[in-house]
Amino acid sequence: MARPVTLFTGQWADLPLEVLAEKAASWGYDGLELACWGDHMDVFQAAQDSNYCARQKAILDRHGLKLFAISNHLAGQLVCDPNDDSRSDGFAPPECAGDAEKKRAWAVEALKNTARAAKNLGLEVTPGFTGSSIWHLLYSFPPVSDATIDEGFAYFAEMFHPILDVYDECGVRFALEVHPTEIAFDIYTAQRAIDAVGGREAFGFNFDPSHLHWQQVDPVMFIREFKDRIYHVHMKDAALQLDGKSGILASHLNFGHQNRGWDFRSLGHGGVDFEEIIRALNHIGYHGPLSIEWEDSGMEREAGAAEACAFTKDVDFAPSGRAFDAAFDE
Repeated sequence: MARPVTLFTGQWADLPLEVLAEKAASWGYDGLELACWGDHMDVFQAAQDSNYCARQKAILDRHGLKLFAISNHLAGQLVCDPNDDSRSDGFAPPECAGDAEKKRAWAVEALKNTARAAKNLGLEVTPGFTGSSIWHLLYSFPPVSDATIDEGFAYFAEMFHPILDVYDECGVRFALEVHPTEIAFDIYTAQRAIDAVGGREAFGFNFDPSHLHWQQVDPVMFIREFKDRIYHVHMKDAALQLDGKSGILASHLNFGHQNRGWDFRSLGHGGVDFEEIIRALNHIGYHGPLSIEWEDSGMEREAGAAEACAFTKDVDFAPSGRAFDAAFDE
């Protein structure tokens, strides 16, 4: 096995961390990527209380697991989103509900504290989201001007420069999970996001092939394009289910609906070519964890999580230390 295999706990935050850690260890995981919600990681507490950090890590230690990253997707979504409806009220404390700017202000502090928490936990990277003030303008009718899109990327930079300043102070990097509804969702927008923040090293990517695959963006090409910006890796699969009636916009059908044009799948049950991804990660020298983000509405999650761990350990391999034909030159 070339890399540690971890489980992202975001989809398991309904379980106490102690319960999930015991399960994850029994499924064969090497460690966890803790979500910053539920009782898994409170970044406001971890940013200032070393004893809290030690207690959370001790839960993992009791089950032979290591902590490789903390992720704050929910707070990150609020930073640049319009926040003008109730869908995201649950992402912030109850006193912020219904107030777009209260949610945003809380989220900015939450991301800054995520960097401080990561430093106190001895971590180097925190995956997450950015949100986007322009995602809702994806389809350009009524027509959307270039100036409006420019303003959206400028707003992202305005909001994230102060956050990235704290990341720099803490020696931690922020890894955007490139994803529809974020400021970057494909290769072109990912490059534009880098350019918007002036190429700051604190800003990079959490590579997740599933979000690229269903958009029909080549995940391997993404790795090659951003070989110096792949700070963390999610392992997740997806399947196109186009039947001539649906498209990749999913027809307003929920995950798991048989008529959706695409859906997430447990690893090995979709269309992502993970062997080519492993080869590409080897080529760029990525040695970090392979963190499974398990999402499959058609499969029982505990069986799926165990199977996904075994699949990832089986598909991963270390790069060669020498060319296979080197012996002919000796």
